[in-house]
Amino acid sequence: MTTLDTVILNADVATATERFVADIGIAEGRIAAIGAFEHSAATVIDAGGRLVTPGGVDAHCHLDQPMGDGAVLADDFASGTVSAAHGGTTTVIPFACQMKGETVRAAVDDYHRRAGNKPVIDYAFHLIIADPTADVLDNELPALIGEGYTHFKIYMTYDDLKLKDREILDLLALAKREGALPMIHAENDDCIAWLTDILEEAGKIAPRFHADARPPVIEREAAHRAISLAELVDTPVLIVHVSGKAAMAQIREAQARGIRIYAETCPQYLFLTADDLAAPGFEGAKCICSPPPRSVEDQRHIWRGLRTGVFQVFSSDHAPFSFDDPRGKKNAGDNASFRVVPNGVPGIETRMPLLMSEGVLKNRIDVHRFVSLTSTGPAKMYGLYPRKGSIAPGADADLVIWDTDADLTLDNAMLHHNVDYTPYAGMRLSAWPKTVLSRGEVVIDDGECIAEAGRGQFLRSESPATVQPMYIRYD
Repeated sequence: MTTLDTVILNADVATATERFVADIGIAEGRIAAIGAFEHSAATVIDAGGRLVTPGGVDAHCHLDQPMGDGAVLADDFASGTVSAAHGGTTTVIPFACQMKGETVRAAVDDYHRRAGNKPVIDYAFHLIIADPTADVLDNELPALIGEGYTHFKIYMTYDDLKLKDREILDLLALAKREGALPMIHAENDDCIAWLTDILEEAGKIAPRFHADARPPVIEREAAHRAISLAELVDTPVLIVHVSGKAAMAQIREAQARGIRIYAETCPQYLFLTADDLAAPGFEGAKCICSPPPRSVEDQRHIWRGLRTGVFQVFSSDHAPFSFDDPRGKKNAGDNASFRVVPNGVPGIETRMPLLMSEGVLKNRIDVHRFVSLTSTGPAKMYGLYPRKGSIAPGADADLVIWDTDADLTLDNAMLHHNVDYTPYAGMRLSAWPKTVLSRGEVVIDDGECIAEAGRGQFLRSESPATVQPMYIRYD
């Protein structure tokens, strides 16, 4: 008889590749046994035949990240991780952002201080490289990669973050040498600035013109350029928050040629459109994000890309600026130009329930794609697999027991972020996490968070398998 800490009985287990009914035994925070076995356990949870998936890995979210314009994110590592856990996410990867003129090490140290004893679930850090000086390239970044910060973000837009192509090439070459994965925000900044100037001169400053300043062609061009730079250096890159068919076509074509280009998309590109930016008054500011939501046709293409493997990662890009807050969406005033409205929408809690309900339960994707996109894929992409993203012996016991017979209407009052709205309000969902375990501990039980602040652990990321050289031998 096996002695265990916890056993989950009668689980309908779904992984990225398999589905089976089994019991799951947990010891010392890790999965110790799967199948039918005799056991003695202090805690027994009867899943009752409900679907059980690996805990989610939200690989793109912004928590307590300092902004350069005076705006303040509504969620820190406390409210953000509590909200994530309620939605079935057990690992988050937010961003330690280097400011121009400062070191990357200072950003990492500051971000660890911000996390402090707040997280209720595990977390890793991406880096944002805004100032790739010689010292950053020669010393800081290689050292940090060796310490477990093996993925970093590059921006092609935003004045305080954007890099020139030469700087991007230097970073891609470093990533290739050090075994790191670069992520790229692909939009053409000069095109955005040119269009924004034209729109503002014509008095077109309402939120709906945000989409006109960032049409699909500028994302397509930047994606093509990012792919070309990656191909030149011969190193993998991941293009984040792909919004529609134009950029997706560039990625799909590169993948078909055998170029190691990976892609991420987000809920806002499945469930919002440019029409949401045209809500009356300033309401459309709630949906300002970059790239902007596109069209219903683009939504269909994104669903197709999720189903066919163009995308490896489905993240929230949670950027929680409250609406009725002078430090949030109204940072520059109640009727400010779209140019200065803080970019981003909340979604850390709704990411997985939306995709389960609208994707799996409506047969747009199967449950294996769901697990791959929300958990296994990002865990592999960012060097956390098989500890995370897996239901297998030895993996962390991060598990979600789902209620797939729910009937609920999304309302901000039911969510646990610190934001005063959700862009998905009014959507009817038929799935929601019932019980969530993180390293074998129940953190969410029937809608109640029972985890203590600070129990979340910082995760060292390994060099991702996706960036390892591909050797072909013919002898």
